[in-house]
Amino acid sequence: FQVLLIFAKEDSQSDGFWWACDRAGYRCNIAQTPESALRCFLDKHQEIIVIDHRSSRYFDAEDICRSIRATKPSEHTVILAVVPPISADQEETSVLPLLNAGFERQFMENSNVTACYNELVQIERGEARSQFKLRACNAVFTALDHCQEAVEITSEDHVIQYVNPAFEEMMGYQKGELIGKELTELPKSDKNHVDLLDTINTFIKKGKEWQGVYYARRKSGESIQQHVKITPVIGQGGKIRHFVSLKRLHCTNENNKQVLYLFNVKIFIVFSKLMLFESHSFICKTRRKDSADVKSITSQSSDAPSLQTRRYSSVARIHSMTIEAPITKVINIINAAQENSPITVAEALDRVLEILRTAELYSPQLGAKDEDPHTSDLVGGLMTDGLRRLSGNESAFSKNTNLIPSHLSVPNTINDVPPCIAQVLDNEESWDFNIFELEAVTNKRPLVYLGLKVFARFGVSEFLNCSEATLRAWLQVIEANYHASNSYHNSTHAADVLHATAFFLGKERVKGSLDHLDEVAALIAATIHDVDHPGRTNSFLCNAGSELAVLYNDTAVLESHHTALAFQLTTKDSKCNIFKNIDRNHYRSLRQAIIDMVLATEMTKHFEHVNKFVNSINKPMASEDTGSHTEGSDCEYTANTKNFPDNQTLIKRMMIKCADVANPCRPLELCIEWAGRISEEYFAQTDEEKRQGLPVVMPVFDRNSCSIPKSQISFIDYFITDMFDAWDAFAHLPVLMQHLANNYKHWKTLDELKCKTVRLPTEN
Repeated sequence: FQVLLIFAKEDSQSDGFWWACDRAGYRCNIAQTPESALRCFLDKHQEIIVIDHRSSRYFDAEDICRSIRATKPSEHTVILAVVPPISADQEETSVLPLLNAGFERQFMENSNVTACYNELVQIERGEARSQFKLRACNAVFTALDHCQEAVEITSEDHVIQYVNPAFEEMMGYQKGELIGKELTELPKSDKNHVDLLDTINTFIKKGKEWQGVYYARRKSGESIQQHVKITPVIGQGGKIRHFVSLKRLHCTNENNKQVLYLFNVKIFIVFSKLMLFESHSFICKTRRKDSADVKSITSQSSDAPSLQTRRYSSVARIHSMTIEAPITKVINIINAAQENSPITVAEALDRVLEILRTAELYSPQLGAKDEDPHTSDLVGGLMTDGLRRLSGNESAFSKNTNLIPSHLSVPNTINDVPPCIAQVLDNEESWDFNIFELEAVTNKRPLVYLGLKVFARFGVSEFLNCSEATLRAWLQVIEANYHASNSYHNSTHAADVLHATAFFLGKERVKGSLDHLDEVAALIAATIHDVDHPGRTNSFLCNAGSELAVLYNDTAVLESHHTALAFQLTTKDSKCNIFKNIDRNHYRSLRQAIIDMVLATEMTKHFEHVNKFVNSINKPMASEDTGSHTEGSDCEYTANTKNFPDNQTLIKRMMIKCADVANPCRPLELCIEWAGRISEEYFAQTDEEKRQGLPVVMPVFDRNSCSIPKSQISFIDYFITDMFDAWDAFAHLPVLMQHLANNYKHWKTLDELKCKTVRLPTEN
């Protein structure tokens, strides 16, 4: 990833961007004149250009921007203007002149390296990532235009949106005669079975792929027999947005088979190279499925082995020239295995390669569960960053950076806790600890009291070399920035997640796998993980075009805000800065670990985190348990984990994820209370979406019709069971798993009795 800095004179601002590039691992060039800047860009084609727009003394920044925009390579480049700060008595100026000159963003002068780093990383994850995806799309459509298999893409309403030249040649139509027409407008062949179209529609409307033999009528009136494969493409909101049809003449002519074979190899190479490119720079997330079937179609051919050898040796040579990213090595190994494998094995490996080419490697398809609206809505609401917002609907949440409320009475030390609170806290090391009792006796301020006790137990103040007064002030500031008006995402939830995290850290295998820094980072991450949560989901914020969604480019909006605000609150006042006395290296490691854990609570990567944990932690551990039954084998495993920081990261992510959604594993009374609270928050969001005319992200959470038991069953089935099975296999948590089984039974019973509330009417 490359950045070009255009500054006439090097100063603290250019140094800030230079060191930010160094921290992010970007290659950086500096140009001081318009001529050298243009030469450098045409030579390097940088993805980001930063131009000094603070003064026109040495050059005109807008002229430089226009000259760069006049070149072809700049269409995939993001250009940033550094502008002078605005004084308190100045009026905010319009960004339109900058946009008209070709700039895409402005950056208010700030030489702080972290501020520069944050800006560059946001551009990389936002605009630059979109540009990489567009480049890939151009290559894909070029491949489609030149392939010999007929390709047709329609909308969900079966309106033709794209056909390639091979389709035109096969059907006798010109592209202009087809684009925009519904399939029903085209003549049909009378040779198909009367129920065939109904059968096809039944398959594809359920999101299932259909393939088989179909008679089509050419423009000339001739009926031709085709082998057709129709793939539904899932888009925004988890709904079918397109259908991709691949068509070839249904015949057994050997020459035709060889032609199709060559086409499949070309498409395979194009998609593989695209996939390898994206995985080396960053994975471009897309729900589009592969539009080419690269499965072998000559398995019955008499000369298949010779064709197979030629095909796979060619592909292997292509891959040997590609940069050796980890996924590249995997594909190279598969290709090498295919060269000397029986044709049945080679075909199976082809399927493996098809699966590897998807960007959604860890997200399962809903399958039969897709028909359950509760599961579908939960997945759509929790695992997507939202739909496009409707024009004119704005709902901006202001940044709430509360100071320490002066009226709050808090203990000077942990020993000064009032007896009624101390009595409740006596049980805090037990999993069955009742957080709602602590909420009641602390007047909805459980986080400070629980935090003081938990942090003391784990020696957090000693590790950070900060006083208990500083820690207490920090806990007050963090709790003050949780919204007590939220029914669920308030400081009680934060305290609950902190309690669960501390409980997990006490488990022998977890304790043996992590260092003291990891423990401190985990406790801090649990404390701040939802600070200033507005009580609405990421999807809602993106749809509403909120300030936070705009700031974070619709990507991990809330999780990014929680971490950024927490560090801002911590470092802006020495009285509550718990990091002020630790050295720079410790601070950087601690900060990185905290950010990584909080971002792991974002649900769009839920299955990625769980599957990585299973493959990297559970399975190797199971192999060692099988192969070694000595007393020290468990100690050896945890000791080995400390030698692999990546494994420690996976454990910390899994730990905070489980702590964040542990409600179904709490005792039944606590589980019921949490279910009612989260449902109320979702009901309030649905109410507001309807009032503002926004897309309703989770329609089943309508307070007049929602079945809370069904929603809990779906959440447990889809998100909880597999994750806690994996975590239990590592941390050994029999009490939690027993509660989970009992609670699931409770929700099932209510559902069978058609009860939509958290309890039976008689229990209420």
